[in-house]
Amino acid sequence: MALLALSASLISPSGLTNWREKSAVKSRISVPSFKLGNGWIKCKAVGDSPKPSFQPTVYKGVYGSWTVEPSDVREVILYRSGLVTAASAFVIAASDAFLPDDSILGEVIKQNFDLLYTLGAGGLGLSLFLIHIYVTEIKRTLQALWALGVVGSFATYTTLARPAGENLVQYVVDNPIAVWFVGPLFAALTGLVFKEGLCYGKLEAGILTFIIPAVLLGHLTGLMDDGVKLALLGLWMALFVIFAGRKFTQPIKDDIGDKSVFMFNSLPEDEKKALVEKLEQQKFSQDRS
Repeated sequence: MALLALSASLISPSGLTNWREKSAVKSRISVPSFKLGNGWIKCKAVGDSPKPSFQPTVYKGVYGSWTVEPSDVREVILYRSGLVTAASAFVIAASDAFLPDDSILGEVIKQNFDLLYTLGAGGLGLSLFLIHIYVTEIKRTLQALWALGVVGSFATYTTLARPAGENLVQYVVDNPIAVWFVGPLFAALTGLVFKEGLCYGKLEAGILTFIIPAVLLGHLTGLMDDGVKLALLGLWMALFVIFAGRKFTQPIKDDIGDKSVFMFNSLPEDEKKALVEKLEQQKFSQDRS
């Protein structure tokens, strides 16, 4: 009787259902195997393998190791986008010098001179705000020149150009003395391209370091022939486009520099001193070993 009861429970609908469910689950999670010659091949679903974890590259800096964070990537992209904005606005505005006087495109550009100037100055300001320069004083100087140029440009527009019925760009073209007021803005741009040329050996940036002040000083003093100014202006346009475009071919880490230096500069003085002592002790221990 006991055997009959046991067998009945095993083949009862509920027992059969549980057995089927367990078998179905087991069949779903089982790993199929196939015999091949004297061995066996075991298949495994792709989803069963552990997901690879992304390990950021660790760079060795002067004051310790560092990695590129998502915030660093955003800053670099914004920095390069600011340069592209400045270059695009400048090239569009400057192209009017090479168009015929009765050109419809030239007329459209003239009507938007102030907008293009504002966009270019804004793009340059964004890049100068995000630029990575180890010496903080140099960065602040470039930013101060930019701010001075913005103030001078606004004052020139409101007090001189607008009352004369001209836009700012055309007023500076017609009145070379106005270069004194807008010049600091271009001095900041010159400092930026000089830094890029010095740090990365970019030929176009190095040439721009001389062309930008040459064009402005030539226009201010009146000692430069118009043909020479146009030639240099065209070269400025071409090199500015190349410079801004090539920034996106550089690795992100290039525009970050040695991040450990910036991290060190942000520390309080007592923590800086403690870190320097720690690094000196580590170096001394390594030299002894």
